[in-house]
Amino acid sequence: MRAVMLLCGLLLLTAGLAWQFGWRLPDAWNPWATLDVRQPPNWLTRYKLSRLRDDPGLCRETLENAGLRYRAQADSPPSASCPLRNVWRIEQGQARLSSSFLASCPLAVAYALFEQHGLQAAAQRVFGQPVAQVDHLGSFACRNVYNRKQGRLSQHATANALDISGFRLEGGQRIVLARDWQAGGQKGEFLRQVRQAACDSFSTVLGPDYNAAHHNHFHLDMGRWQVCR
Repeated sequence: MRAVMLLCGLLLLTAGLAWQFGWRLPDAWNPWATLDVRQPPNWLTRYKLSRLRDDPGLCRETLENAGLRYRAQADSPPSASCPLRNVWRIEQGQARLSSSFLASCPLAVAYALFEQHGLQAAAQRVFGQPVAQVDHLGSFACRNVYNRKQGRLSQHATANALDISGFRLEGGQRIVLARDWQAGGQKGEFLRQVRQAACDSFSTVLGPDYNAAHHNHFHLDMGRWQVCR
């Protein structure tokens, strides 16, 4: 016990001296610094994303450098069946979208991280060109998981999930999960790299290998469970 206390004392002394002489943690490794989407994800990213859930001010500050075109949405009344708070309409990222979508702040920022550090990098590696459009099946839907009459609400019910169904490359080529996941070749390899990259940004990633309900899309959400399937 005495050795532990001595070690803690030395660590505090070292930290105090470092602070006094002007040394500061880089923002990427400072848990209290605003998340910078331009920096690759690290082990602090999930914590920083969680801070955005109930802090609209911090969310707006983070979104300013996220590379997204977005609009703030008014909060739903508390009486709504699926009330929404701190939600944004995402209109475009580096790639255009098949349509805009509603997103909780953590989902919006995670999407920006995924696009900048995962999706576009995978497209360049496999095809040598960027993704020009992301096709999706929507985000907000006031329903239970799998549309069951009973059970817990889906992450879609709080605009905390997005279902991506395919991509269009700058050269015009289309990649569709329902068709190309099992096809092999470049398209299959690209989709597997995209699925793996998504796991670095989102809490839950479910694809065609998970179950039949996901045969045609990647389900990406910012719930509390860490799943990469």
